[in-house]
Amino acid sequence: MDAILIQILNGLDKGAAYALIALGLTLAFGTLGIVNFAHGALFMLGAFCAVVFQKILTISVKVKDESVTLFDAYKEQPYLEIWLGDFGAAIVDWAVPLSIIFAIPVMILIGIAMERGLIKHFYKRTHAEQILVTFGLAIVIQEIIKHFFGANPIPTPAPDIVSGSAAVGAFFGLSDNLVYPWWRLIYIVFAGVVIFAVFAFLKFTTFGMVVRAGMADRETVGLLGINIQKRFTIVFAIAALVAGLAGVMYSPILPPDYYMGMEFLVLSFVVVVVGGMGSLGGAVLAGFLLGILQSFASMNEVKSIIPGIDQIIIYLVAIVVLLVRPRGLLGREGVFED
Repeated sequence: MDAILIQILNGLDKGAAYALIALGLTLAFGTLGIVNFAHGALFMLGAFCAVVFQKILTISVKVKDESVTLFDAYKEQPYLEIWLGDFGAAIVDWAVPLSIIFAIPVMILIGIAMERGLIKHFYKRTHAEQILVTFGLAIVIQEIIKHFFGANPIPTPAPDIVSGSAAVGAFFGLSDNLVYPWWRLIYIVFAGVVIFAVFAFLKFTTFGMVVRAGMADRETVGLLGINIQKRFTIVFAIAALVAGLAGVMYSPILPPDYYMGMEFLVLSFVVVVVGGMGSLGGAVLAGFLLGILQSFASMNEVKSIIPGIDQIIIYLVAIVVLLVRPRGLLGREGVFED
């Protein structure tokens, strides 16, 4: 039971990242009909928002180290600690979660600029052309990040108070020695909150209801005098924001590098296809299911029977699902079925 619980938590952790990225991909496809291969780059940019914000907070100056008495020694001390003391040190320590405040306007502006500057010109083009141009954009963004930040991963630690592990075994009545990292648990909860917020926004707000109506029948909504294109641009910005926030909170789990977006993009597209193109619920469901399957496939007991199964399990599931149900688990009728 201990091993099963750990694999479920690992699966929910991976699935949360897959679900958030896939949710943004599905928002873009469901509203604009765009297959956005630059979406993984948005996840990566979110992670680097955390990196940049942390670097800003830790701008420092050399000060004399009073703990050394035999000779003059100097150490780097952030200005925030000098100006604000312990409160400044706490702000530096909480750089990653605080960087959400920085990432929200940045990712919204990036999403709007991407949609207005490039994506809008490819609405009526084929999906192949959309894939080529957005994939090219993703490579350009990668190289820009590589130029400014280098190729090596950049550690972005979680706050000290949640840097340890939680006694999940005792909580579930299992072994007292069974622990799981606090930040990964926080990420799972965070993903659930973001997913709930997106669904609630689309279902319970007037803006969301108009967007859903536009997804179903864009022309009719336009004839009612509603500027549905403006609303779709905002939805694309929200999709970029979701991917960016996913990257921000994932940065303590996987140190950001210029290639991290591409690694998650391919798996997330598989998640979208399995869940059903255009189905938000399908994207979330498939994200968590495939994350859990991949986690169990990574167990040594499983890999000893089928070596390398953890690397291909998601693709095998995708093949089976698409053979049996080409539209995906919760996809709309007619999508990918012709």
